[in-house]
Amino acid sequence: MSRGKVILSLRNITKSFTEDSKTLKVIDGISVDIGEEFVAILGPSGCGKTTLLRIIAGLEKPDGGEIIFTSKDARIGFVFQFPTLLPWMSVLENVALPLRVNGLSWQEAKERARKYLSLVGLASFEDFYPRELSGGMRQRVNLARALAIEPVLLLMDEPFSALDPLTAESLRSEVLDLWLWGVTSVRTILMVTHSVDEAILMADRVIVLTARPAKIAGIVDINLPRPRDRRSADFQALEDKVYELISS
Repeated sequence: MSRGKVILSLRNITKSFTEDSKTLKVIDGISVDIGEEFVAILGPSGCGKTTLLRIIAGLEKPDGGEIIFTSKDARIGFVFQFPTLLPWMSVLENVALPLRVNGLSWQEAKERARKYLSLVGLASFEDFYPRELSGGMRQRVNLARALAIEPVLLLMDEPFSALDPLTAESLRSEVLDLWLWGVTSVRTILMVTHSVDEAILMADRVIVLTARPAKIAGIVDINLPRPRDRRSADFQALEDKVYELISS
């Protein structure tokens, strides 16, 4: 998908945490424009990737800088690393609950929830409870819930890291297909990952962060046609480029 118009601008974002009179700076002046594209964020463990995602989502406040949404419609969906489903609610009720909180009637909320459960392949599991589902199915519910609020921007925090390799591979393909086919409202995906392979496989651009306090070490454009071949020389050359930035 083309980069298109700018959806989100970060301007000199900074963030520190203070505990017991000790201050730890985790983000140090990050500025970047994000368009209608799939962007992966990579960096050393503990460098502040998830913190940056939470700041964009409004779950954390930056110490300084500015976050600018260029559209009046700034709805944001968030897919967490681990499914945060309510165990006493059915799959359908878990997906419908945020819609109900946002003012829809239960009937309207459930109708929309069914639509997005169908998109992620769980149409026949709406009456199941989280404990009755596999890890991959629970993460699909997590995804359906994020999509059901019909966001323009979808934030994903290591969404495949807790899954077995085969399930993760299948879900990566499904997420890409849903986005590329334009069957949801999502125009932009911003994903935190620890996997260079995953970033190059999925993203249009890869933002590489330095060790804490995080700055942008570099941005790599992934100009490869989809579906991508991990074994190709071009793919491996991009991996080398990203690893070079991570280790610099």
